[in-house]
Amino acid sequence: MLNILWLFFFVVAFVLACFQWLIQGDATAFPELVKSIFEMAKLSVTIAIGLIGILAFWLGLLKIAEKSGLVNLLARALAPLFRKLMPEVPSGHPALGSISMNMAANMLGLDNAATPMGIRAMEQLQELNPRKEEASNAQILFLVLNTSAVTIIPITILLYRAQMGAADPAAVFLPILLATCASTFFGLLAVSIVQKIDIFNRVIAGYFLVFAGLIGAMVWSLVSLPAEQMAEASSSLGNFLLMAAIVTILIYGWRKKVAVYEDFVEGAKEGFKVAVTIIPYLVAMLTAIGALRASGALDAVADGLAWLFGSLGFDTRFVEALPTALMKPFSGSGARAMMLETMQSQGVDSFVGYMVATIQGSTETTFYVLTVYFGAVGIKRIRHALSCGLIADFAGILAAILLTYWFFA
Repeated sequence: MLNILWLFFFVVAFVLACFQWLIQGDATAFPELVKSIFEMAKLSVTIAIGLIGILAFWLGLLKIAEKSGLVNLLARALAPLFRKLMPEVPSGHPALGSISMNMAANMLGLDNAATPMGIRAMEQLQELNPRKEEASNAQILFLVLNTSAVTIIPITILLYRAQMGAADPAAVFLPILLATCASTFFGLLAVSIVQKIDIFNRVIAGYFLVFAGLIGAMVWSLVSLPAEQMAEASSSLGNFLLMAAIVTILIYGWRKKVAVYEDFVEGAKEGFKVAVTIIPYLVAMLTAIGALRASGALDAVADGLAWLFGSLGFDTRFVEALPTALMKPFSGSGARAMMLETMQSQGVDSFVGYMVATIQGSTETTFYVLTVYFGAVGIKRIRHALSCGLIADFAGILAAILLTYWFFA
Protein backbone atom coordinates (compact mmCIF):
# COMPACT_ATOMS: atom_id res chain seq x y z
CA MET A 1 0.00 0.00 0.00
CA LEU A 2 2.73 2.47 0.97
CA ASN A 3 4.74 1.68 -2.19
CA ILE A 4 1.73 2.49 -4.37
CA LEU A 5 0.88 5.61 -2.38
CA TRP A 6 4.43 6.98 -2.56
CA LEU A 7 4.65 6.37 -6.32
CA PHE A 8 1.19 7.89 -6.80
CA PHE A 9 2.29 11.17 -5.18
CA PHE A 10 5.17 11.65 -7.60
CA VAL A 11 3.17 10.61 -10.67
CA VAL A 12 0.32 13.01 -9.82
CA ALA A 13 2.81 15.83 -9.21
CA PHE A 14 4.52 15.14 -12.56
CA VAL A 15 1.25 14.98 -14.52
CA LEU A 16 -0.05 18.21 -13.01
CA ALA A 17 3.25 19.98 -13.66
CA CYS A 18 3.08 18.82 -17.30
CA PHE A 19 -0.45 20.22 -17.54
CA GLN A 20 0.60 23.57 -16.08
CA TRP A 21 3.64 23.82 -18.39
CA LEU A 22 2.24 22.51 -21.68
CA ILE A 23 -1.41 23.59 -21.43
CA GLN A 24 -1.40 26.63 -19.17
CA GLY A 25 2.01 27.90 -20.30
CA ASP A 26 3.46 28.12 -16.77
CA ALA A 27 7.22 27.89 -17.30
CA THR A 28 7.86 27.82 -13.53
CA ALA A 29 5.95 24.57 -12.93
CA PHE A 30 8.90 22.19 -13.04
CA PRO A 31 11.47 24.52 -11.44
CA GLU A 32 9.11 25.01 -8.48
CA LEU A 33 8.49 21.26 -8.31
CA VAL A 34 12.18 20.37 -8.22
CA LYS A 35 12.91 23.20 -5.77
CA SER A 36 10.25 21.87 -3.39
CA ILE A 37 11.71 18.36 -3.54
CA PHE A 38 15.21 19.61 -2.68
CA GLU A 39 13.89 21.83 0.13
CA MET A 40 11.98 18.94 1.68
CA ALA A 41 15.04 16.67 1.47
CA LYS A 42 17.06 19.30 3.32
CA LEU A 43 14.30 19.79 5.88
CA SER A 44 14.22 16.02 6.56
CA VAL A 45 17.87 15.96 7.60
CA THR A 46 17.54 19.21 9.57
CA ILE A 47 14.64 17.80 11.57
CA ALA A 48 16.37 14.49 12.26
CA ILE A 49 19.61 16.13 13.42
CA GLY A 50 17.71 18.57 15.59
CA LEU A 51 15.91 15.69 17.27
CA ILE A 52 19.09 14.01 18.53
CA GLY A 53 19.37 15.90 21.80
CA ILE A 54 15.69 15.67 22.70
CA LEU A 55 15.51 12.00 21.74
CA ALA A 56 18.60 11.28 23.81
CA PHE A 57 17.00 12.93 26.84
CA TRP A 58 13.73 10.99 26.65
CA LEU A 59 15.31 7.67 25.76
CA GLY A 60 17.60 8.10 28.74
CA LEU A 61 14.64 8.66 31.04
CA LEU A 62 12.74 5.73 29.57
CA LYS A 63 15.73 3.45 30.12
CA ILE A 64 15.51 4.33 33.82
CA ALA A 65 11.77 3.57 33.75
CA GLU A 66 12.47 0.14 32.27
CA LYS A 67 15.31 -0.81 34.62
CA SER A 68 13.52 0.44 37.72
CA GLY A 69 10.50 -1.75 36.99
CA LEU A 70 8.13 1.19 36.53
CA VAL A 71 6.84 -0.36 33.30
CA ASN A 72 6.28 -3.67 35.10
CA LEU A 73 4.40 -1.84 37.85
CA LEU A 74 2.02 -0.33 35.34
CA ALA A 75 1.63 -3.73 33.70
CA ARG A 76 0.54 -5.33 36.97
CA ALA A 77 -1.92 -2.50 37.54
CA LEU A 78 -3.57 -3.18 34.15
CA ALA A 79 -3.61 -7.00 34.35
CA PRO A 80 -7.06 -7.35 36.08
CA LEU A 81 -8.67 -5.25 33.35
CA PHE A 82 -7.38 -7.44 30.53
CA ARG A 83 -8.51 -10.60 32.30
CA LYS A 84 -12.08 -9.30 32.02
CA LEU A 85 -11.77 -7.94 28.51
CA MET A 86 -10.34 -11.24 27.24
CA PRO A 87 -12.24 -13.99 29.09
CA GLU A 88 -10.97 -16.71 26.71
CA VAL A 89 -7.42 -16.11 27.94
CA PRO A 90 -6.83 -18.22 31.09
CA SER A 91 -6.03 -16.39 34.31
CA GLY A 92 -2.30 -16.19 34.81
CA HIS A 93 -1.48 -16.88 31.17
CA PRO A 94 1.77 -15.18 30.04
CA ALA A 95 -0.16 -13.34 27.30
CA LEU A 96 -1.87 -11.17 29.91
CA GLY A 97 1.47 -10.04 31.26
CA SER A 98 2.81 -9.29 27.78
CA ILE A 99 -0.37 -7.38 26.87
CA SER A 100 -0.16 -5.31 30.04
CA MET A 101 3.53 -4.61 29.40
CA ASN A 102 2.76 -3.53 25.85
CA MET A 103 -0.03 -1.17 26.91
CA ALA A 104 2.07 0.26 29.73
CA ALA A 105 4.95 0.88 27.31
CA ASN A 106 2.56 2.60 24.89
CA MET A 107 1.21 4.82 27.65
CA LEU A 108 4.75 5.88 28.54
CA GLY A 109 5.63 6.51 24.90
CA LEU A 110 8.10 3.59 24.76
CA ASP A 111 7.52 2.90 21.06
CA ASN A 112 10.67 0.84 20.56
CA ALA A 113 9.84 -1.37 23.53
CA ALA A 114 6.08 -1.51 22.89
CA THR A 115 6.29 -3.13 19.44
CA PRO A 116 8.41 -6.16 20.45
CA MET A 117 6.21 -6.63 23.53
CA GLY A 118 3.11 -6.41 21.33
CA ILE A 119 4.40 -9.00 18.86
CA ARG A 120 5.26 -11.33 21.74
CA ALA A 121 1.76 -10.87 23.16
CA MET A 122 0.22 -11.65 19.76
CA GLU A 123 2.35 -14.81 19.51
CA GLN A 124 1.18 -15.95 22.94
CA LEU A 125 -2.45 -15.26 22.02
CA GLN A 126 -1.90 -17.25 18.85
CA GLU A 127 -0.97 -20.26 20.98
CA LEU A 128 -4.52 -20.14 22.39
CA ASN A 129 -6.12 -19.56 19.00
CA PRO A 130 -7.86 -22.72 17.69
CA ARG A 131 -8.06 -21.31 14.13
CA LYS A 132 -4.51 -20.31 13.31
CA GLU A 133 -5.31 -18.34 10.12
CA GLU A 134 -8.24 -16.46 11.63
CA ALA A 135 -7.93 -13.72 14.25
CA SER A 136 -9.38 -14.60 17.65
CA ASN A 137 -11.51 -12.21 19.68
CA ALA A 138 -8.63 -11.53 22.07
CA GLN A 139 -6.25 -10.78 19.21
CA ILE A 140 -8.70 -8.35 17.62
CA LEU A 141 -9.32 -6.51 20.87
CA PHE A 142 -5.59 -6.27 21.51
CA LEU A 143 -4.97 -4.91 18.02
CA VAL A 144 -7.74 -2.29 18.29
CA LEU A 145 -6.39 -1.11 21.64
CA ASN A 146 -2.98 -0.70 20.01
CA THR A 147 -4.28 1.20 17.01
CA SER A 148 -6.29 3.54 19.22
CA ALA A 149 -3.00 4.36 20.96
CA VAL A 150 -3.67 5.85 24.38
CA THR A 151 -0.44 7.67 25.21
CA ILE A 152 -0.08 9.57 28.46
CA ILE A 153 3.04 11.35 27.24
CA PRO A 154 3.00 12.02 23.44
CA ILE A 155 6.76 12.40 23.34
CA THR A 156 7.18 12.21 19.56
CA ILE A 157 4.69 14.99 18.80
CA LEU A 158 6.23 17.26 21.40
CA LEU A 159 9.70 16.55 19.99
CA TYR A 160 8.68 17.55 16.49
CA ARG A 161 6.94 20.70 17.69
CA ALA A 162 10.05 21.68 19.62
CA GLN A 163 12.26 21.01 16.61
CA MET A 164 9.99 23.09 14.38
CA GLY A 165 10.39 26.06 16.74
CA ALA A 166 7.07 26.00 18.64
CA ALA A 167 6.84 28.66 21.31
CA ASP A 168 5.33 26.06 23.66
CA PRO A 169 5.74 22.46 22.43
CA ALA A 170 3.47 21.07 25.16
CA ALA A 171 0.47 23.26 24.25
CA VAL A 172 -1.14 20.28 22.50
CA PHE A 173 -0.58 17.88 25.40
CA LEU A 174 -4.11 17.90 26.79
CA PRO A 175 -5.96 17.99 23.43
CA ILE A 176 -3.96 14.94 22.28
CA LEU A 177 -4.71 13.10 25.52
CA LEU A 178 -8.44 13.76 25.18
CA ALA A 179 -8.49 12.84 21.48
CA THR A 180 -6.68 9.55 22.02
CA CYS A 181 -9.05 8.74 24.90
CA ALA A 182 -11.97 9.21 22.51
CA SER A 183 -10.28 6.93 19.99
CA THR A 184 -9.73 4.20 22.57
CA PHE A 185 -13.22 4.46 24.02
CA PHE A 186 -15.00 4.13 20.68
CA GLY A 187 -12.63 1.41 19.49
CA LEU A 188 -13.26 -0.59 22.67
CA LEU A 189 -17.00 0.08 22.41
CA ALA A 190 -17.08 -1.19 18.80
CA VAL A 191 -15.24 -4.40 19.72
CA SER A 192 -17.40 -4.88 22.81
CA ILE A 193 -20.58 -4.68 20.75
CA VAL A 194 -19.34 -7.20 18.18
CA GLN A 195 -17.85 -9.59 20.74
CA LYS A 196 -20.63 -9.04 23.31
CA ILE A 197 -18.24 -8.02 26.08
CA ASP A 198 -19.95 -6.72 29.19
CA ILE A 199 -18.24 -3.37 29.56
CA PHE A 200 -20.45 -2.67 32.58
CA ASN A 201 -18.66 -5.42 34.46
CA ARG A 202 -17.57 -4.19 37.88
CA VAL A 203 -13.84 -4.45 37.14
CA ILE A 204 -14.05 -2.85 33.66
CA ALA A 205 -16.40 -0.15 34.92
CA GLY A 206 -14.07 0.53 37.85
CA TYR A 207 -11.07 1.10 35.60
CA PHE A 208 -13.16 3.25 33.28
CA LEU A 209 -14.50 5.40 36.11
CA VAL A 210 -11.03 5.99 37.56
CA PHE A 211 -9.58 6.92 34.18
CA ALA A 212 -12.61 9.00 33.18
CA GLY A 213 -12.48 10.73 36.55
CA LEU A 214 -8.87 11.81 36.04
CA ILE A 215 -9.55 13.04 32.53
CA GLY A 216 -12.81 14.68 33.62
CA ALA A 217 -11.04 16.55 36.40
CA MET A 218 -8.59 18.04 33.92
CA VAL A 219 -11.36 19.01 31.53
CA TRP A 220 -13.53 20.45 34.31
CA SER A 221 -10.63 22.63 35.44
CA LEU A 222 -10.59 24.18 31.96
CA VAL A 223 -14.30 24.49 31.20
CA SER A 224 -14.84 27.42 33.54
CA LEU A 225 -12.03 29.44 31.94
CA PRO A 226 -12.55 32.07 29.25
CA ALA A 227 -11.72 30.79 25.77
CA GLU A 228 -8.60 32.95 25.48
CA GLN A 229 -7.15 31.43 28.68
CA MET A 230 -7.91 27.82 27.84
CA ALA A 231 -4.85 27.21 25.63
CA GLU A 232 -2.60 28.84 28.22
CA ALA A 233 -4.05 26.70 31.02
CA SER A 234 -3.74 23.57 28.91
CA SER A 235 -0.11 24.40 28.27
CA SER A 236 0.60 24.98 31.96
CA LEU A 237 -1.10 21.72 32.95
CA GLY A 238 0.66 19.80 30.19
CA ASN A 239 4.08 21.11 31.17
CA PHE A 240 3.39 20.38 34.83
CA LEU A 241 2.42 16.77 34.04
CA LEU A 242 5.47 16.31 31.85
CA MET A 243 7.80 17.64 34.53
CA ALA A 244 6.03 15.53 37.14
CA ALA A 245 6.55 12.45 34.97
CA ILE A 246 10.27 13.24 34.63
CA VAL A 247 10.73 13.69 38.36
CA THR A 248 8.66 10.58 39.14
CA ILE A 249 10.79 8.42 36.82
CA LEU A 250 14.02 9.71 38.36
CA ILE A 251 12.92 9.40 41.98
CA TYR A 252 11.40 5.95 41.45
CA GLY A 253 14.60 4.79 39.76
CA TRP A 254 16.74 6.16 42.56
CA ARG A 255 14.61 4.48 45.23
CA LYS A 256 14.91 1.18 43.35
CA LYS A 257 18.72 1.48 43.50
CA VAL A 258 19.03 2.14 39.77
CA ALA A 259 22.20 3.96 38.72
CA VAL A 260 20.12 6.79 37.33
CA TYR A 261 22.96 8.73 35.73
CA GLU A 262 24.71 5.74 34.13
CA ASP A 263 21.45 4.23 32.89
CA PHE A 264 20.31 7.59 31.59
CA VAL A 265 23.51 7.88 29.56
CA GLU A 266 23.08 4.31 28.29
CA GLY A 267 19.57 5.08 27.06
CA ALA A 268 20.57 8.47 25.69
CA LYS A 269 23.13 6.84 23.40
CA GLU A 270 20.23 5.35 21.48
CA GLY A 271 18.95 8.84 20.60
CA PHE A 272 21.54 9.33 17.87
CA LYS A 273 20.79 5.93 16.34
CA VAL A 274 17.05 6.58 16.30
CA ALA A 275 17.46 10.04 14.76
CA VAL A 276 19.71 8.71 11.99
CA THR A 277 17.39 5.77 11.36
CA ILE A 278 14.38 7.95 10.57
CA ILE A 279 16.19 10.14 8.01
CA PRO A 280 15.48 7.89 4.97
CA TYR A 281 11.79 7.66 5.88
CA LEU A 282 11.50 11.41 6.35
CA VAL A 283 13.28 12.10 3.05
CA ALA A 284 11.06 9.62 1.17
CA MET A 285 7.74 10.97 2.41
CA LEU A 286 8.54 14.68 2.76
CA THR A 287 9.89 14.92 -0.79
CA ALA A 288 6.81 13.14 -2.17
CA ILE A 289 4.43 15.36 -0.24
CA GLY A 290 6.45 18.47 -1.09
CA ALA A 291 6.14 17.58 -4.76
CA LEU A 292 2.42 17.01 -4.37
CA ARG A 293 1.93 20.39 -2.72
CA ALA A 294 4.15 22.23 -5.24
CA SER A 295 2.14 20.74 -8.11
CA GLY A 296 -1.05 22.23 -6.68
CA ALA A 297 -2.70 18.87 -5.99
CA LEU A 298 -3.07 19.41 -2.25
CA ASP A 299 -4.38 22.92 -2.79
CA ALA A 300 -6.95 21.60 -5.27
CA VAL A 301 -8.17 18.97 -2.81
CA ALA A 302 -8.26 21.53 0.02
CA ASP A 303 -10.12 24.06 -2.12
CA GLY A 304 -12.69 21.45 -3.14
CA LEU A 305 -13.28 20.38 0.46
CA ALA A 306 -13.37 24.00 1.60
CA TRP A 307 -16.04 24.76 -0.99
CA LEU A 308 -18.05 21.69 0.04
CA PHE A 309 -17.97 22.39 3.77
CA GLY A 310 -18.31 26.14 3.25
CA SER A 311 -21.48 25.63 1.24
CA LEU A 312 -22.83 23.62 4.17
CA GLY A 313 -22.11 26.47 6.55
CA PHE A 314 -19.06 24.96 8.31
CA ASP A 315 -15.88 26.76 9.34
CA THR A 316 -13.31 25.62 6.74
CA ARG A 317 -10.04 26.19 8.61
CA PHE A 318 -9.78 22.48 9.42
CA VAL A 319 -9.56 21.54 5.73
CA GLU A 320 -5.79 22.20 5.62
CA ALA A 321 -5.35 19.43 8.22
CA LEU A 322 -7.38 16.82 6.34
CA PRO A 323 -4.43 15.43 4.31
CA THR A 324 -2.80 14.38 7.60
CA ALA A 325 -6.09 12.90 8.81
CA LEU A 326 -6.69 10.97 5.58
CA MET A 327 -3.12 9.63 5.58
CA LYS A 328 -3.12 8.56 9.24
CA PRO A 329 -4.84 5.13 8.92
CA PHE A 330 -2.57 4.13 6.02
CA SER A 331 0.89 5.33 6.93
CA GLY A 332 2.34 6.66 10.15
CA SER A 333 5.41 8.01 8.34
CA GLY A 334 3.19 9.51 5.64
CA ALA A 335 0.96 11.23 8.19
CA ARG A 336 4.03 12.44 10.08
CA ALA A 337 5.43 13.86 6.86
CA MET A 338 2.09 15.54 6.13
CA MET A 339 2.11 17.03 9.62
CA LEU A 340 5.68 18.31 9.29
CA GLU A 341 5.07 19.75 5.84
CA THR A 342 1.93 21.53 7.07
CA MET A 343 3.80 22.93 10.07
CA GLN A 344 6.57 24.10 7.74
CA SER A 345 4.23 25.78 5.27
CA GLN A 346 1.53 27.09 7.64
CA GLY A 347 3.50 27.62 10.86
CA VAL A 348 3.94 25.28 13.80
CA ASP A 349 1.93 27.56 16.09
CA SER A 350 -0.79 28.30 13.55
CA PHE A 351 -4.31 26.98 14.06
CA VAL A 352 -3.79 24.25 11.47
CA GLY A 353 -0.36 23.54 12.97
CA TYR A 354 -2.02 22.76 16.29
CA MET A 355 -4.63 20.65 14.54
CA VAL A 356 -2.27 18.41 12.58
CA ALA A 357 -0.24 17.77 15.73
CA THR A 358 -3.38 16.79 17.63
CA ILE A 359 -4.57 14.56 14.78
CA GLN A 360 -1.17 12.89 14.56
CA GLY A 361 -1.28 12.05 18.26
CA SER A 362 -4.92 10.94 18.34
CA THR A 363 -4.55 7.43 16.87
CA GLU A 364 -2.02 4.90 15.62
CA THR A 365 -1.69 3.68 12.02
CA THR A 366 -4.33 0.95 11.66
CA PHE A 367 -3.03 -0.71 8.50
CA TYR A 368 0.55 -0.76 9.76
CA VAL A 369 -0.38 -2.21 13.15
CA LEU A 370 -2.64 -4.78 11.51
CA THR A 371 0.07 -5.80 9.04
CA VAL A 372 2.87 -6.10 11.60
CA TYR A 373 0.96 -7.81 14.41
CA PHE A 374 -1.16 -10.19 12.35
CA GLY A 375 1.62 -10.78 9.86
CA ALA A 376 3.94 -11.85 12.68
CA VAL A 377 1.67 -14.82 13.49
CA GLY A 378 0.41 -15.63 10.01
CA ILE A 379 -3.21 -14.50 10.38
CA LYS A 380 -4.99 -14.09 7.03
CA ARG A 381 -8.64 -13.63 8.03
CA ILE A 382 -8.87 -10.52 10.16
CA ARG A 383 -12.67 -10.58 10.75
CA HIS A 384 -13.86 -7.30 12.32
CA ALA A 385 -10.38 -6.03 13.26
CA LEU A 386 -10.12 -3.50 10.42
CA SER A 387 -13.63 -2.06 10.77
CA CYS A 388 -13.26 -1.58 14.54
CA GLY A 389 -9.79 -0.09 14.08
CA LEU A 390 -11.10 2.40 11.53
CA ILE A 391 -13.96 3.34 13.88
CA ALA A 392 -11.32 4.15 16.51
CA ASP A 393 -9.39 6.19 13.92
CA PHE A 394 -12.46 8.17 12.86
CA ALA A 395 -13.42 8.91 16.46
CA GLY A 396 -9.92 10.06 17.34
CA ILE A 397 -9.54 12.28 14.28
CA LEU A 398 -12.99 13.85 14.71
CA ALA A 399 -12.25 14.48 18.39
CA ALA A 400 -8.89 16.02 17.46
CA ILE A 401 -10.57 18.48 15.08
CA LEU A 402 -13.24 19.47 17.60
CA LEU A 403 -10.74 19.79 20.45
CA THR A 404 -8.46 22.02 18.38
CA TYR A 405 -11.39 24.39 17.82
CA TRP A 406 -12.18 24.26 21.52
CA PHE A 407 -8.63 25.01 22.68
CA PHE A 408 -7.14 27.15 19.91
CA ALA A 409 -9.86 28.64 17.68
